[in-house]
Amino acid sequence: MTSLKPFLYLALAIVFEVIGTTALKESNGFTRLWPSVVTALAYTVSFTALAFTLKSIPVGLAYAIWSGVGIVLIAAIGWFRFRQTLDTPAIIGLALIVAGVVVINAFSKSLPH
Repeated sequence: MTSLKPFLYLALAIVFEVIGTTALKESNGFTRLWPSVVTALAYTVSFTALAFTLKSIPVGLAYAIWSGVGIVLIAAIGWFRFRQTLDTPAIIGLALIVAGVVVINAFSKSLPH
């Protein structure tokens, strides 16, 4: 049985990347102090957790999952929190990203299972 630790680090990296990106939007180009501080701290935690992930998961696959899930979550936050709309091609593209992450996780023999 493979350790879940790399996947927990990857989940942590994704969560903090999403927090950092949301705070980045709130920072208004780093003109607001606290959202800027949250951005820096969240990205630090995210990249640290991603570095631990890369001890066990190949960089290409880890990055594909990290960025793919992050893109979808940030798009959802943009939609709900910032009222940024998505057109049909954007929604189709996001669905393809989700499909790609599912295929990697379900079928890739490069991931520790």
